[in-house]
Amino acid sequence: MNLSDSRTAGQAATGQPAVSQKAAAGQRTATSGAVPRPAQGAQGAQPASPRPLARFSAAEAVFSAIRQDIENGAVQVGAKLSSEATLATQYGVSRSVIREALRSCTALGLTVTKTGRGTFVVADRVANDLTLGQYSARDLNEARPHIEVPAAGLAAKRRSPEELEHLKEIVDSMAAETDPETWVSLDASFHSAIARASGNKVFESVVADIREALAHQSETLNMVADRQHVSDDEHLRIVEAIEAGDSPAAEAAMADHLSAVSVALDTILSK
Repeated sequence: MNLSDSRTAGQAATGQPAVSQKAAAGQRTATSGAVPRPAQGAQGAQPASPRPLARFSAAEAVFSAIRQDIENGAVQVGAKLSSEATLATQYGVSRSVIREALRSCTALGLTVTKTGRGTFVVADRVANDLTLGQYSARDLNEARPHIEVPAAGLAAKRRSPEELEHLKEIVDSMAAETDPETWVSLDASFHSAIARASGNKVFESVVADIREALAHQSETLNMVADRQHVSDDEHLRIVEAIEAGDSPAAEAAMADHLSAVSVALDTILSK
């Protein structure tokens, strides 16, 4: 991440970049949930050299910075954030990283993106529910156990060798994947593949309908709650049960996975 610019991610209503009132004493490597800020030296001092973040943590770090600036008032409600291109230059990351961070801000109810106009701050606190495309997190949490748990059980009984091989390939790819966007896409494919392997067209259709919302949810959980690697383990247990033809175990593994997702969402919303 380019940390040589002490400006915040937002832009004040006047059109000038908002200035964060918090700066760390010196640069440090960015970690989950914290974005290093350059030290404020004497007037006229040269900023430290940029220190790009690894791709895997960049979106999380940018998201954390934007969220912090919104919640501490450095970027006020009603302000328009800088453009994707400006933010990408400011933080020394790609525009896709910026888009990931902004989508999570929107999911948390902090911002709204208006086509052709930009992204605006609409709240300085996380909403009591997440907005995930056309569905909310609460909608998904209430519905998914009634769909995906029995679908996993049926998949253990009905999956074809080709469907099992496809599931195993997805799980292997997810475990090796370091690009967050690609991982999220694979995650949505995983849940869709289980619904398809169930042999129940209703389950398959419903999961296909909520696929975009699932992707938004997964993206936000990975960024805010660091769920990616834990999810990999949970997915593996589901596939192992399906491979063994153990319907109760497949249902239990899927139920555990969805329960963990629900707990992570509750944690985010209670902060």
